[in-house]
Amino acid sequence: MSKPVKSLIQKVYTKRFGDLNEALLIDIRGIEALDNNKLRNDLATKQIKVTVVKNTLARNTFKGTELDGLTSMISGPTALVTGGQSVVNVARELIAWAKKLDKIQLKGAILDGTVFGPDQIEALSKYPTREEAQAQVIQLILSPAGKLVSGIKGPGSKLASILKTIEEKLEKGEAIGKAA
Repeated sequence: MSKPVKSLIQKVYTKRFGDLNEALLIDIRGIEALDNNKLRNDLATKQIKVTVVKNTLARNTFKGTELDGLTSMISGPTALVTGGQSVVNVARELIAWAKKLDKIQLKGAILDGTVFGPDQIEALSKYPTREEAQAQVIQLILSPAGKLVSGIKGPGSKLASILKTIEEKLEKGEAIGKAA
């Protein structure tokens, strides 16, 4: 491959992957063409992109970027998987596909500077996504407030019930006795 072509490919990689701080590497060698198309189409519906990369050019492009931690895992046929809401969603999807297609090999991932090896990707898929984590934090914050409201509301409703009973007795003309 000529230098101008390599330079052009590296510019495309820089433009496409330069701002990323999370991605997953896979090897899709040996997957039948129809299965490969199904995989890519399914992932595309979830805004997840699979890009087969040229190893040396990808390594050179990733050096000094957020994806630098992946350079040691780029060997053999490699595809970079990006997109979705987060690399956690990407890992979940690819693990589901790996169960359907035995030939998918998960090579590694990176999330906010933390590198995950092939054996750690399943653990990564169990992490909460950003939205899930935010929901958990909000739930934790609101939980004590809900208990406080219940605590305040409980005695108040008891008092309201007693007052209602007194009112009903007075309307009927019954005497109100002292509680024992």
